[in-house]
Amino acid sequence: MLVSWLVLSCLAVVVPVSALVVWTDPGSPRSLSGRLSAVWRTSAETLRLGAPTGAPMRMALSVLLGIVALLCVSTLVGVITTGLGERLAELRRGRSMVLEQEHAVVLGWSEQVFTVVGELVAARGGARCVIAVLADRDVAEMEEALTASLGRGSAVRLVCRSGSLTTVDNLALVTPRAASSVLVLPSEAPDADSEVVRVLLALRAVLGDETGPPVVAAVRDRRQLPAARLAAGGRGTIVETDATAARLLVQSARRTGVGEVLRDLLDFSGAEFHLVDVPPALREEPAGSRFGDLLLCFERYGVVGLLGPDGRPRLSPPPDTVVGTEDRLIVIAHDGVPQAPVDCRAYVDPAAFAAPQPEHTGPVRVLLLGWNRRAPLLVEALRDSVPPGSVLDVVVDETQPVPVQDQACSPGATARLTVSCRSGELLHPESLKNLDLFAYDTVIVLGADAVDGPGHPDDRVLVTLLMLRELELRAGRTLPVVAELGDHRNRALAPLGPASDVVVRGELTSLLMAQIAHNPHLAAVFGELFAAHGASVHLRPAHHYTPPGCEASFATVVAAARDRGECAVGYRRTDSEAGTGPRHELRLSPAKAERRVWNEGDEVVVVANDSAGPGRPPGTLDAVPGMRHDRGDDPALSGGSPGRQSPHDCPAQDRTRGVDGTTG
Repeated sequence: MLVSWLVLSCLAVVVPVSALVVWTDPGSPRSLSGRLSAVWRTSAETLRLGAPTGAPMRMALSVLLGIVALLCVSTLVGVITTGLGERLAELRRGRSMVLEQEHAVVLGWSEQVFTVVGELVAARGGARCVIAVLADRDVAEMEEALTASLGRGSAVRLVCRSGSLTTVDNLALVTPRAASSVLVLPSEAPDADSEVVRVLLALRAVLGDETGPPVVAAVRDRRQLPAARLAAGGRGTIVETDATAARLLVQSARRTGVGEVLRDLLDFSGAEFHLVDVPPALREEPAGSRFGDLLLCFERYGVVGLLGPDGRPRLSPPPDTVVGTEDRLIVIAHDGVPQAPVDCRAYVDPAAFAAPQPEHTGPVRVLLLGWNRRAPLLVEALRDSVPPGSVLDVVVDETQPVPVQDQACSPGATARLTVSCRSGELLHPESLKNLDLFAYDTVIVLGADAVDGPGHPDDRVLVTLLMLRELELRAGRTLPVVAELGDHRNRALAPLGPASDVVVRGELTSLLMAQIAHNPHLAAVFGELFAAHGASVHLRPAHHYTPPGCEASFATVVAAARDRGECAVGYRRTDSEAGTGPRHELRLSPAKAERRVWNEGDEVVVVANDSAGPGRPPGTLDAVPGMRHDRGDDPALSGGSPGRQSPHDCPAQDRTRGVDGTTG
């Protein structure tokens, strides 16, 4: 029917117009038969039917050939159009092979993907790079979301492919064998860890036993760590997300600002960890180079440790440690460009050293509002760090069906930390008023898991923070609060006080994965830095190193920290005259010659060793948060360690920051 109407429509237009053209042509034949023949030739040429004249049979055969030619051409055009349409549809579905070399491959989709992709782009320093993302989602949606997160002007080429991650054929689409690194992200599904293990097995089948790119994966449950390590093989590094988030919460609870320092150290926009060789001039010392002397041998390097030839790091070793001939320096710097050694001892003023101060180690009181799957790990981290006699009060929502009492009050909890649990309406202001909030050293607010109930998991946390901030303003007192959020975009919405901080769930893990993917040789360094015991990042009051109001160089602070067995790498300045409360400025790896007046609220960023737990020698490494160590062992995943607490001389920030214990 459509073809018939199309033929009639064409004839209705072509024949009359051809007749009009012939009749208006002064050179057309005078006879009617001649003019009709001219109309036929014009119409035939227009319809591509040919223009032979003569016998009717000859004209009929010409029409037949023209129709056949028209059908063939139309069929060819249709075949080509259909093939192109199917190919474009296949490209839109993300089913074509990625023909790239040295690209980064990201497997999986979650809130972490935006941080991971952004850091992979930042690691290239503005150079052109290709990132291939494979997830079981629509390709157009993934490209639109990632482009909106990165910005239209970024120098990255995003290649998104859609399909199941556990299928070998789908993994082959992103050509992981030719990639520079492969990252496996866990989803928010309940069986996300099992899926990560299956993806690692499928990836192992694609890569084979040959040397391939480094693989970095993340799991939530520590019980899945052995299976994930076996599936990843020797090229894999496994990070445990929940344990990392729990320890970051505890670190932020013991002193506000630790999370900001770790974010700055792990992203690619500021100072990062680097490995540099010891300058030959320093190796030629007759008695050998000592670690303490190297702290003042570089103008802009913050030396924090040594990496032995066996790949085992030593962060913040004793100052008299002799540097081996094959040791490399672990430094914090804004770039990895080698620097010539500079003798910075002339900048040190011993008269500006602060007098030794005793440290308070009394028990602390912690209030935990909310409960989720990371809460038991948080309780365990607190138990390993707080002094004996400490108290943890847990308040959960009345509608929460989790057996909190059984999870929190596990065997051995009362030896160091007494835990009590009760239920209440956390979104009701009266419930918070009855808790005597200012009697606690710190308040920790946890959000619900992403799979628990409708709505956004951060909604309850934001409302709770709003009510806590209101109570803080009414009382005119500082309330130290640490909150956990799931979406980094909600950080700007959180109403925080001067002694409050926010930990974005999964953000630190994403930064850590991007760092290891870009610098696989630093995996062991991060393994010790975030272990349950050993060296970790701390914020110490500046008056531990130089008296308040004293003008001194940063080299003086480094020397004073060296005498305390610590490595100073930066400082956090506080501007108490800001109109909206204290304003902080973080500076990492400043020049040793930089001089400033150190105020009461200033803090120094140091890398220091925590004291070892009972029966544990100093420097023993744990596998938490799950990263593989080069020495190949798999030590215990937890342990106890009595903590230390810094004196609190700045009421605006440190009055109740009592948990300054030893979690990595």
